Formats: sequence, C-alpha cells, structure tokens
Amino acid sequence: MSRMTHSFDPAEADPRSFRDALGRFGTGVTVVTCPTATGPLGITANSFASVSLKPPLVLWAPAKSSSRYPFFMAAEHFAIHVLGADQAALGAAFARDGDAFDQFAWTENAEGVPLLEGCLSRFECRLSAAHDGGDHSIVVGHVTRVATREGAPLMFFGGQFGAFGPTG
Repeated sequence: MSRMTHSFDPAEADPRSFRDALGRFGTGVTVVTCPTATGPLGITANSFASVSLKPPLVLWAPAKSSSRYPFFMAAEHFAIHVLGADQAALGAAFARDGDAFDQFAWTENAEGVPLLEGCLSRFECRLSAAHDGGDHSIVVGHVTRVATREGAPLMFFGGQFGAFGPTG
C-alpha cells in the first residue's frame, strides 16, 4: 500500500508545490562568500554537494534571480562554509543580506576571499567550471584548502532551520 498522498507533474503544478516537495529533503546549511570590487559578499545556500575526491571538487548552485548572482558568477575564488547548529543567526543573516559581515568574526585569505570563523567545515575554492542549471547555475569549485571543527550541523527542512538528532 502506497503512503504517497500527493502526486503531480511539476511542470504543470503550482511551483510552490514542487518547492514544498524539495523542502522535504533535509539539508545542511552553508554560507558561500567571495570578494567583489566593493567588498566581501556572502549568501546562504543549501545547494552544496561533494563532487570528487581526486581532484577535490565541490559544487553549489546560486539562483539566477538573486541580486548577488552576477558577483558569484564572476568570482574566480570563493569559500563555502558549512554551518554548525549554533550558527543559525549567521545563516539567517546572510539569507537576508549579503553584507552581514560586521555581525560575525571573519578574515581574508591570500586571494581576498572572506573566511567566516567557527564553521564546521570551510572549503576555500578556485572556480573549476560553471554550468547552466535552469533557473540556477551549477558552480564547481576546486578545493584548495579545508578547515574543520567538531560539532553538530545546522539543518534546513521544510523552510526552517533545525538540528540533527540521533534516531535511536
């Protein structure tokens, strides 16, 4: 017996239904940062994935509709910060404003990329490739440096931040 309660063609349905269905997949939360001519820029993203161990590649997918999109697509270097459960305020701040750096501790690497402090993992990247992905682009980064710390992850599910807990 099937437990599925709502089946639809996403090309024909209200886009909100498709977005809600995608929201049923719990993800980690990242903030991606890059340098620009006018200063550091950041954006919260849950579209992060590993691609390859050799060479070390990761990806993320910025929305073309974002006002920050052109800056990230022009960046030769960027950093992806995996947030801990104690960093929901950081994730929320960069979701609202790309210039929230004054609220958090950060430094710059040799390429001028803003590096946020205290994240679970940080991947400093050089642009490897960018691909069309519908209303997003798929940005592949070659990881040049990694930093990590222990801790529980910040999660995103059903449009809300939360935490991961063991099931048993």
